[in-house]
Amino acid sequence: MIDSVTPSISPVGPSSAAAGADLARAAAAAAASPEAASADFGAMLGQLAGNASSLLKTAEATSIAGMRGQASVQQVVDAVMSAEQTLQGAIAIRDKVVSAYLELSRMSI
Repeated sequence: MIDSVTPSISPVGPSSAAAGADLARAAAAAAASPEAASADFGAMLGQLAGNASSLLKTAEATSIAGMRGQASVQQVVDAVMSAEQTLQGAIAIRDKVVSAYLELSRMSI
């Protein structure tokens, strides 16, 4: 397994570091004002889902370009690894939401 990957600037799509920085800025902005956080939580989740979807599409396009010889192996590996991280994050969020729903459904009224 690869212990560390040196990020490279890819002309194909955004890097996971940039996506992580965007998520950190969104979380900091939401934490700054509680009223805005409650009003924009749905919008933030929608934006995260859109970003995840575009990142997965970019990774797929990079993989196809790599098969055609139009992208380097490093670009393909970087895109696939960032897509894997995004997918694992989405799965973790989904698991937490399902767990919270199940806990709420077990509460007595």
